[in-house]
Amino acid sequence: MKKKQANLDDSLFAQAKQEEISRHKPLSARMRPQTFESFVGQEHLLGKGKLLPRVIAADRLSSVIFYGPPGTGKTTLAQCISRQTKAFFQKVNAVSSSVEELRTIIQAAKNRRILNDKKTILFIDEIHRFNKAQQDVLMPEIEEGTIVLIGATVSNPFFSITAPLLSRTLILEFHALTSENLLTILERALSDKEQGLGKDAIEAEQDALAFLARISDGDARRALNALEVGCLTAPVEGGKKRFTLSLAEECIQKKQVIYDRDGDAHYDAASAFIKSMRGSDCNATLYWMAKMIYAGEDPRFIA
Repeated sequence: MKKKQANLDDSLFAQAKQEEISRHKPLSARMRPQTFESFVGQEHLLGKGKLLPRVIAADRLSSVIFYGPPGTGKTTLAQCISRQTKAFFQKVNAVSSSVEELRTIIQAAKNRRILNDKKTILFIDEIHRFNKAQQDVLMPEIEEGTIVLIGATVSNPFFSITAPLLSRTLILEFHALTSENLLTILERALSDKEQGLGKDAIEAEQDALAFLARISDGDARRALNALEVGCLTAPVEGGKKRFTLSLAEECIQKKQVIYDRDGDAHYDAASAFIKSMRGSDCNATLYWMAKMIYAGEDPRFIA
């Protein structure tokens, strides 16, 4: 009886600890959809009649790489798959992973398949950070079906992933979320009393929410983080916090330009700049030059 009570106490303690951890997570982490029904956006992949939902429902997912801008739902979709699949779901981050860890995971997957006839889904976040040796370790196991790979990356996989690994995976491109998508996410966060801000008395102006949805460049994480900061610091009027347009503008501060020093955005902007000059399009030339300067590009490169 004492042992049973001790196990119950341990279970309640673990639950309370998990709730405490969840409570201190950022709003963007707390508001991650738990099911496909609550997932917002990417209708070209998850819309009615599309292939991906049918494959996931049948638990017959093959190796894929999710590619797209940050805050568009790549990791969230992988987590939704982990809750629905009957396979063992393993998650690693390419930044901290190693060849030795991958070999350990692969051996465990082989044992799991032999002993329990259970497949393994390996989710690798930021897979573009894997070097060639790490990617080569995965190839034969994907080929033989020992593991099903789900990779997530913000970098063009055709540049960062080796050709042999690309030939064994399906590339699914995620699009930046629309303003309507972001508005839905923000309104859901304000009304959710469990994980969102629904417990607080917050009166949000529609113009403020529309501004965040428009200015966040399709990034749900950025929009939710700005909303959380604004609601936490909003002044109380008449017993309610008011999230106004001026407060939203203050929270978002400087609009981030999608630009990287050595990736796709860098070369795309430079190419557009050169083509605009060749085409004698003064306005376009000034636009692309201004974007590069605003993003912090070296003026010598532009010259």
